[in-house]
Amino acid sequence: MASDGNSVLQSNGSGAARSNGSTGVASQRTVLPSGATNGTHKAASLAANGSANGDKASTSAVRPSSYFGHNREEVTRILIQALSDMGYQAAAESVSEESGFKLENPTVAAFRSAVLEGSWAEAEDLLTEATVAGQAGEDGGGGNGLVLAPGSERNVMRFAMRQQKFLELLETRDTTRALQVLRGELTPLDYDTAKVHFLSSLLMCLSTEDLMAKANWDGAGGQSRKRLLSDLSRCISPSVMLPENRLAVLLHQVKQSQINSCLFHTAASSPSLYADHHCDRRVFPRDIVLELTEMRGEVWEVQFSHDGTQLAACGSSDSVFIWETWSFQVVHALSMQVQKDHHSGVASIAWSPDDSMMVTCSQDHFARLWDTKNGQLIKKLKRFDEPVSSCIWASDSKSFVLGTLDNKRSICTFNSEGEELVQWDKKHRVQAMAGSPDGRWLVAADNFTNMYVYNGITRALEYELDLGAQPISLAISQDSRQLLVNKGDSEAQLIDLFTRATVQKFLGHMTDQCVIRASFGGANESFVMSGSEDGKVVIWHKNIGAAVERLSSFSGKRCNCVVWNPADPYMLASCNDDGKVRIWANRKRGVDIRSRIPGLTGWKHHQNEPVPF
Repeated sequence: MASDGNSVLQSNGSGAARSNGSTGVASQRTVLPSGATNGTHKAASLAANGSANGDKASTSAVRPSSYFGHNREEVTRILIQALSDMGYQAAAESVSEESGFKLENPTVAAFRSAVLEGSWAEAEDLLTEATVAGQAGEDGGGGNGLVLAPGSERNVMRFAMRQQKFLELLETRDTTRALQVLRGELTPLDYDTAKVHFLSSLLMCLSTEDLMAKANWDGAGGQSRKRLLSDLSRCISPSVMLPENRLAVLLHQVKQSQINSCLFHTAASSPSLYADHHCDRRVFPRDIVLELTEMRGEVWEVQFSHDGTQLAACGSSDSVFIWETWSFQVVHALSMQVQKDHHSGVASIAWSPDDSMMVTCSQDHFARLWDTKNGQLIKKLKRFDEPVSSCIWASDSKSFVLGTLDNKRSICTFNSEGEELVQWDKKHRVQAMAGSPDGRWLVAADNFTNMYVYNGITRALEYELDLGAQPISLAISQDSRQLLVNKGDSEAQLIDLFTRATVQKFLGHMTDQCVIRASFGGANESFVMSGSEDGKVVIWHKNIGAAVERLSSFSGKRCNCVVWNPADPYMLASCNDDGKVRIWANRKRGVDIRSRIPGLTGWKHHQNEPVPF
């Protein structure tokens, strides 16, 4: 399709795998000393963060000062925390007793107890007496005291505790004391005026249920105090209060590091800790196993449903086809019934997050809302003055945003019944659009070289970027952090939405000025993909930036779109100007797919030979 160039909540020691101020670690292969036995443990016996109390003289001669280059005290305390997290309290106490290292010193333990028990005066007294890392000694250990991390502000911590105190008083309907806390304790901190105004509005709540709903707070008897402690712990030096679930976080980072360096990562399950992670190239989806030929004319876009059980395709014809992905039989053919004097073709399609609906964006200046369960048209929306280019759904499937080439109504929000709710009043045309899963961002590209990044909630413009070439497609990662831009100069860019920096570039495909869509995909979103003018599918490793596969469709016709099945890391779908939708898999997966289709046996005749690196 040608583009329009003119127009934590838990306390430390809980089982949740969360990190406060964690840092990355590299995977390291080590050799154990002779005599070490896998799975062997010795019953030993908890002892203060940063302290080495206990009699270690008897063991100092036989125990090295470090553990394979790592600080022995740090490793031991992390193990004590992990054992406690997993419920092995006796083992944690045994390790603490034998090693002489304590998980927390008495002052930190007292601070923890004061917060969890709601003893706010005691918690504030301990905070007042706290020192700051770097001022408490060379290592910031602070002996038996409470040590704050560098840059931490006591007033921020006080505000958080006093806010909890205020809400708990409101919960017990003690409005008089709550008002005293608001006026005499929160307001004088002069920390967050907007939050103070919000808290004051909660005085008008008529019931505890109303309070909890408006404050998004679950009460003193819920998890709120644990969440508070988790937030406060980020301000405390890790030398005296370990970040939550530190071992679990470090292990996750080791796994993630190995996944990030795996060239052909297709494993849906988490890597084992027993061995270094590696995916075999032979299981990568690089062979055509099916060609779907129901479409007539060029095919411009394919999209899997979010649960991966259906696949939809649109293009130059006036119909959108939907297949189920078990045997790839057509379940619906959505007919636009375009009038003869109108432009034909469906530029884009968008599944609702719950897969119950679909919006089709057409060249005839209409968007249509469909029920994907029965294939019926829910509503044909009010006509725009120019073609509709794109659609973004809200995460709750209750509303969606349309992008159009109509500069009078370029961005509009509709509810799930197709009623227009808001016109964003943006004067630029929208050639492409993407929204973040968390609703934080909505990014729109005009028909020149500009990209506009909006706050998805307030609709305010956050910033604008000139990309130097026309952006022809946009996609945002599942973590809502990275934006993938495919451009008309045959370059794709990965941009950090927060820092605005380009973190990776992808080359090797041809885009010219046609809409060729790039997307994220694969297990853990490890890859970036795009079609190409020469009919090929190009797959890059997202972090490395290198092309790991260049797959030929053997058609020579432009490949307009390629997408990964979100529920199946071994399946891709692509579409070309030759009117075919192609399903890609590895050989084993392909045999399985073809065995479920009536009349098909054996293996697809053409396959892609390995590309030398």
